[in-house]
Amino acid sequence: MPAASPSPSPAPDAPAAFPPAWQGLVDQAATALRTLALDEAAKEKFCNDPLLRPYMHKVSQRYVAGQTVEQALERVASINAQGHLASAEYMGESCRDEAFAMAETEVFLELVRQIGARHLKCSISFDLSHVGSLIDIELGFRNARRIALAAAEINREVMISMEAADRADDIYAIYARLHREEGLHNVGITVPARRHRTARDLPALMALPGRIRLVKGAFLEPESIAWHRNSAELAAAYRAHASTLLLSGHLCSIATHDRGIQHDLTELIIKERVDPRNYEFETLIGLGTEQIAALKDRGFPTREYAVFGEEHFLYVLNRIAEEPVRLYQAVVDVMS
Repeated sequence: MPAASPSPSPAPDAPAAFPPAWQGLVDQAATALRTLALDEAAKEKFCNDPLLRPYMHKVSQRYVAGQTVEQALERVASINAQGHLASAEYMGESCRDEAFAMAETEVFLELVRQIGARHLKCSISFDLSHVGSLIDIELGFRNARRIALAAAEINREVMISMEAADRADDIYAIYARLHREEGLHNVGITVPARRHRTARDLPALMALPGRIRLVKGAFLEPESIAWHRNSAELAAAYRAHASTLLLSGHLCSIATHDRGIQHDLTELIIKERVDPRNYEFETLIGLGTEQIAALKDRGFPTREYAVFGEEHFLYVLNRIAEEPVRLYQAVVDVMS
C-alpha cells in the first residue's frame, strides 16, 4: 500500500507539437527507423562493425542500463533506492541458433540468481524468440519455464515481452501453457493496445492470473491490424483497455509515457478507489524519469524498466522512433 492516498493533480500541459507542415516528414522518419530496426542485416552491421559500434553504444547509453548483469543490477539498485520497483530485461530477439539460445537462457538464470541474492525488488523480462521459440516452439517453452521456475523460487515475477504481430499467437499460447500446464502464475504478458486484435485477446488473457503489462506498441505494423501510433483511436483504445484492467482488479502494469493518459487514469484510480496492490505505473529508463517520480510522490505504485546487453539495435531505434525529435538528442550523444 502506498504511504498516503494518491492525490489529484492538474491536467498536464499538452506536449509540444511539430508544425503541421512537418508532420509528414516526422511520420516518415519514424517509419524509416522502425523499418531499419527490423532489418537483421543492418542490426548485424551496426552491432558488430568496429567503426559503427562505438557510435551505437553512445546513442544507446541514454536508454540502456549497461552491457552486463552486474551493470544492470547496479542500475536496478539505484531504481529501488528512488522508491520504484524495477524490471530488468537482457536484450535480444530472433535467435536462430539453439546453442546460443541455451547460452542466453543461462544469462537470464544468472540474472534471477543475482536479483535474489541481492534482495532487489525487480522482475525479469524477456523475448521468447531470444530463448529459442523461433528455432522450435517447444524449446522456447522449456526455456521460458526454466526462467519462470527460477523466478518463482525467489518470489519474483517474469514478464514475457511482445514481438511482431506474426509471433503473437505463439507468444500467447506459451503464456497460457505456463499458467495452465505448469501453474506458473508469476508469469505476466505484454499486450499492445495498438493492435485491433487486443479487444478480443484481452478478455482471454484476463482469465489467467498473470500480470498484464499494457503498452501502446512500438513495432512497425500496417493500419489493417494496428492503429497509427499517433492516432486518436490508439489513445482511446489504450484508455479503454487500461480502464478495463484497473476496474477489474486484475494485476496490471500501465506502461506509458503519455502524460494525458497517465492523468486520466490516475483520476480514474482516485475516483474508483482502485486497490494499489493490483496495479503499477511503469516507464522506461531514459524516458519519463520525472513523470514516474511525480507519480510515486503522489502515492501511486511505480516501476522502472531497465534493459541491458549488447543487442540494443531494435530497442534503441524503436525508442527514438516514438518521438523522432530524439534524433537530435542522438546526434548530441554521438558528438559528445
